[in-house]
Amino acid sequence: MGHGADSQTTPAAHLDADSAATIAATLQALATPSRLMILTRLRQAPCAVTELADAVGMEQSAVSHQLRLLRALGLVTGSRRGRRIVYSLYDNHVAQLLDEAVYHIEHLRLGARDLPAKTDLDQADLDKTDLDKTELDSAELDTDRG
Repeated sequence: MGHGADSQTTPAAHLDADSAATIAATLQALATPSRLMILTRLRQAPCAVTELADAVGMEQSAVSHQLRLLRALGLVTGSRRGRRIVYSLYDNHVAQLLDEAVYHIEHLRLGARDLPAKTDLDQADLDKTDLDKTELDSAELDTDRG
């Protein structure tokens, strides 16, 4: 049960080799459950390494290692607050990427499908159906009167 991309609302993706390599590295980084858990926690609110480690059930050193990788890929950013560094998602695109991944998995789990977008032909069929129904209603009124 696949989903088709709506060509009306989805811009065509044009990739050069460098962009494709960058995207592949980003998706590869997201292919690790621990990194996804870290990103999902940061999706809720920024936090320091110690809080992240507690939230995702990992050692602090392992979380720090994952954060370095995520930071190098531009998925998270860190800002110094006193002696701590507080991490957050780099921008809304990262949050949207996570949301879309979760949405996709839920769709697969439920066996749901997106409805295809209406085309001009679909709208013409709907208009014709409405017109036929109006004509039928009108004919029924004439029959009731006669």
